[in-house]
Amino acid sequence: MRRVFVYEYLSGGGLVDGDAEASDALLPQGLAMRDALVADLLGSGDCDVSAATCERAGAPPAGAHAVTAHEGETPLAFAARLAAHHDAALVIAPETEGCLAAFERTIGAPRWLGCDARSIAIASSKSATLRHLAAQGIATPLAFAHEARRWVVKPDDGAGSVATRVHANRLAAEADLVGRDARGESACLEPWIEGEAMSLTLLCGHGGRAELLSVNRQRVDTLADGALRYDGVAIDVLPRTSAQWQALARLAGQVASALPGLHGLVGIDFIASAYHGPVLIEVNPRPTCAVVGLSKRLRRNLAREWLALPQREPSHA
Repeated sequence: MRRVFVYEYLSGGGLVDGDAEASDALLPQGLAMRDALVADLLGSGDCDVSAATCERAGAPPAGAHAVTAHEGETPLAFAARLAAHHDAALVIAPETEGCLAAFERTIGAPRWLGCDARSIAIASSKSATLRHLAAQGIATPLAFAHEARRWVVKPDDGAGSVATRVHANRLAAEADLVGRDARGESACLEPWIEGEAMSLTLLCGHGGRAELLSVNRQRVDTLADGALRYDGVAIDVLPRTSAQWQALARLAGQVASALPGLHGLVGIDFIASAYHGPVLIEVNPRPTCAVVGLSKRLRRNLAREWLALPQREPSHA
C-alpha cells in the first residue's frame, strides 16, 4: 500500500490573505477538491490515505485518516510534518504570496508530485505568465491591447476572480492600478477580452507532455460595479470529436511545451472569443474546481493516474 497525504490549503486550516471570512466563503470549493482526490485514491484500492482537515472543515471521506495541525503549527510546518511520514503528497494551495511555491520547496522530491519551481514561479504571476506564453506564440490579451475598449485590473498573484474589476476605459483602469500600488498591493492591468469564460483541465507529465482531459465552462458574471463573481464551473462541455477540441488540445500542448515543469492535474483559463479564437488568461499549476466530478464523468481515476506519473528530480528557480 502506498501512503499518500492529501493537503488542501483551506480545509487544512490555512487562510487566504489571513482573511477568515473570505476563506470560509471559499472553503466549500477546497473541500470539494480535497474529497474528490481522496475518494479517487481510496477507490484505487492500493493507497493508504491521510487527509488534512481542521475544525471548520469536517472529516474527509470515510476510509481516510483525518489529520490536523498541532496547536500553533503553521500550515507549511503541518504539511511538511505529515508529508515526511508518507510516500507521496498531493497538495492544492493558492499561488498568492508564494504560498504554493513554499510548499514545493519545503516538501520537495520525491514526495512532492506537483509542478516544479520554475513553472510555479511563472504561473504565480499573471503578468509573467502572459509575457512568457506570448513570447511562445500563444494568443494572450497582450496581443489585442490596440483594440481593447474595456480593461481589467486584478491581483497579479490572485486566485480566480477575487478582487478583479472590469473598467469601461483604460484611464479608469489605470487609476485603479495606481490606487492598488499605493496600498502595496501587487496588481496587473490587461485588455478585457470579450467572449465566454472557459477552462481546460490537463494531466501533465514533465518534459512538456499534456493530455487534455476536459473543456469546462466557467460561470462568471460582471456586476454593475465591474467586479467579477464566480458561480462555479460546468465540466466537460465540449465533445472530443469537435474541431474546437482539437484546437484546444493543441493549445494545451503549446502551454505544456512552454512550461515543461507542469506536472499532475493542471488548469488553464481562457476566453473563447468569437473574433480571436481561444485567448489564454492564466495557468493554474495545481488542480482546480473542475476536477470535482471529473473522474466519474470520464470513468477514470485521475488522482491515481497523477500518482502513477513518472517522477523527476527537483529544479528550483
